Amino acid sequence: MKGLTILLVYLHLSDGLDRITLKRGKSIGENMKEKGAPVGSLKKHCVDPTLKYQLDGYGVVYESLSNNLNSFYFGEISIGTPPQNFQVLMDTGSSNFWVPSTYCKSMACDNHKKFDPSVSSTYEKPGQTYTLFYGIGDVTVKLTHETVRVQNIMIHNQTVGLAEYEAFFPFYFASFDGILGMAYRSLATGESYPVTQQMVRQGQLSEPIFSFYFSRQPTIQYGGEVIFGGIDDRLFTGEISWAPVTHEKYWQIGMEKFSIGNKATDWCSKGCQVVVDTGTSQLTIPGQYLKSFLQAVGAKQAGDGEFLVNCNNIQKMPTITFVINRSQFPLPPSAYVTKNNGYCTVAVVATYLPAVNGQPLWIFGDVFLKEYYSVFDMGNNRIGFAPSA
Repeated sequence: MKGLTILLVYLHLSDGLDRITLKRGKSIGENMKEKGAPVGSLKKHCVDPTLKYQLDGYGVVYESLSNNLNSFYFGEISIGTPPQNFQVLMDTGSSNFWVPSTYCKSMACDNHKKFDPSVSSTYEKPGQTYTLFYGIGDVTVKLTHETVRVQNIMIHNQTVGLAEYEAFFPFYFASFDGILGMAYRSLATGESYPVTQQMVRQGQLSEPIFSFYFSRQPTIQYGGEVIFGGIDDRLFTGEISWAPVTHEKYWQIGMEKFSIGNKATDWCSKGCQVVVDTGTSQLTIPGQYLKSFLQAVGAKQAGDGEFLVNCNNIQKMPTITFVINRSQFPLPPSAYVTKNNGYCTVAVVATYLPAVNGQPLWIFGDVFLKEYYSVFDMGNNRIGFAPSA
């Protein structure tokens, strides 16, 4: 999310196979409401405990995701010796890995678990201090190197940001403690290696890939899977369609065409760019096309910024289709419309900055990723999609 989320002011804030359940606590919005804080526009979507996980082989970490009416998927990792456990957001839209620490006196840190370096025998004295920008809230961290464990995988000399300041909003209200960035090293502050790349460099994974499955009907018991080092063909149908990464910073790919119903738009006539971001809940549309999109699907903006539609008209709304590397990826209205408390909203927001090459920039958040199993191939710099099972 670093860098990218500057664009997203509306962003709502990833043998003997041991398993970690990625717990989903209360959302930021729910915590805010309980504490009487103003919430503003909160997009909500939900998540099927039917698929379980069995993979045989060395170097595959398989985790079950949970979700509670919102979009933050996080799991337990540990830092230090002996291990100190933290809940971290699995985020393909950023590259830094950080957790709160005892250096931090902010209220946001006090509301979460803190890493205590004084009790870790593998702790190294921290180096430089950096501020990480997340659009609606910043984090200041000291970089150190520590031992990190993800289930049965132990990563040595991993760069970890120890927070010494966290903005009150949104981090005080977040259910997760920190963020585990999974994008490219070039995006990371100090160009430190992200955890996923360190797994590869240290020979910890069977294959240099990780993949996500998000259930279409999530529950708090089960929201999906994240697999480090493997692909599970039970979680998707058909074949995986691949697209090369166009800018090795975010997980970014090109898009040739976008259609609404049976009508192709000219929005990508000169090409579009797409960032695939598990840390974003909505589908993010280039700002210059948002009004036209809302008109085409029959949505109207409410006073709180949400885009309302008549719940009785969902089946009559158009399917939208993305063409990526000559493959079509349709999203039915049931995928991009969210039902909540008797009213229905279109789960989109706008971004007003183009990609680096000047093309319109889209972001595929969980709205898209619930429909398509996604594979992030670090070895070949490509992303694959297949219809979710």
